[in-house]
Amino acid sequence: MGDISVFLYLIILILILLPHFHLSLAASGYNCPVSICGSIEHSIRFPFRMLNQQPDVCGYPGFDLRCNEQAKIILNIPNSGEFAVRSIDYQSQVVQLYDPSISSCTASRLHTLDLSDSPFTSTQSQNFTLLSCPVEVTTSRYVTVGCLSNSTHSILATKFDSFAKALVNQKACEIVGSLLSPISKYQDEQGMTTNLNMDLFLTWDDPNCQDCSAIGGTCGYTNATTQEISCFGDYTPKGNKKVIMALIIVSMALAIPAIAASITMMYYIFRDYRSVATWVSRNATPNIMAVTPETAANTHDGIIIGLDQMTIESYTKVILGESKRLPGLEDAACSICLSEYDVKEIVKCIPECRHCFHADCIDEWLKMKGTCPVCRNTPSPAHVEL
Repeated sequence: MGDISVFLYLIILILILLPHFHLSLAASGYNCPVSICGSIEHSIRFPFRMLNQQPDVCGYPGFDLRCNEQAKIILNIPNSGEFAVRSIDYQSQVVQLYDPSISSCTASRLHTLDLSDSPFTSTQSQNFTLLSCPVEVTTSRYVTVGCLSNSTHSILATKFDSFAKALVNQKACEIVGSLLSPISKYQDEQGMTTNLNMDLFLTWDDPNCQDCSAIGGTCGYTNATTQEISCFGDYTPKGNKKVIMALIIVSMALAIPAIAASITMMYYIFRDYRSVATWVSRNATPNIMAVTPETAANTHDGIIIGLDQMTIESYTKVILGESKRLPGLEDAACSICLSEYDVKEIVKCIPECRHCFHADCIDEWLKMKGTCPVCRNTPSPAHVEL
């Protein structure tokens, strides 16, 4: 055990020292003023900068932000207009955006999104065909995109071209365009979804500051004219690189014998364990789980994995009206996907506990879990009166 302790200590020491050896970190800080939007302070960092609050050297071209009158941080994308910033992940280099207008219809912005003149690219997305159909055709039959629909026509979105053409030929629908949307797992059998109004996630490759952010550093210019970038932070240890290299060599020299001893020890432990396991497997009595006709429909290799399809389909679906009033316990959002309920969305409530969810969400949940996501009670089939 002493060899293993030494080995772990040396590995930790190497992991601490290696970043200082491989990354060129400036000892001096690279500090930009903290920005304020409304009454809230925001730590806007390179490559982003807040206009009128941080100097040009604090940001990279194409990453300028501003604070609007509603105290929202705004990013302007050329050819596509302004989006509000919900969050920035500097380590993953992903910015999360949404429509800042009163209607907050991100789906309408995706319809005309053009990133060609910006430093951003879209994360994994899927193409949907948009159709405009008379309301009487879509009522209670198809999932619609609420914020794009009106009183006479509903907008539908499907990933299947064949289904779109069938609606055009049979239901007097019209194809009005297409859009790229983040991929959603909540889609029905026609490839239709209600989640086109999700936030927009964009990423960028240049400048690349992921390694710097991973160790807690801050990117910045070493030469703003030539746009040379370095990683800033107080990471330089006492001494010089020769001392660091000597420590690494000594650590590796001590670690190699410890590794060899640890491998030898693990070999004998595993050999003894395998002998014991073989004896147990030969002498132990197998424990076989009985599967009854009632559980056979929702079991796999004797393990219950969720409710059967007939039970799930027995729960009543309800389309939300203008009041968005749920048929069960009131809640503003679905507890599974955490999205707020919207007009004309399809919901389903569990009869016993009256907890409600998006129909797609609870169907997928019950197939895997078989219990209510909120109270954890096991539901039973809904009683249908004949």
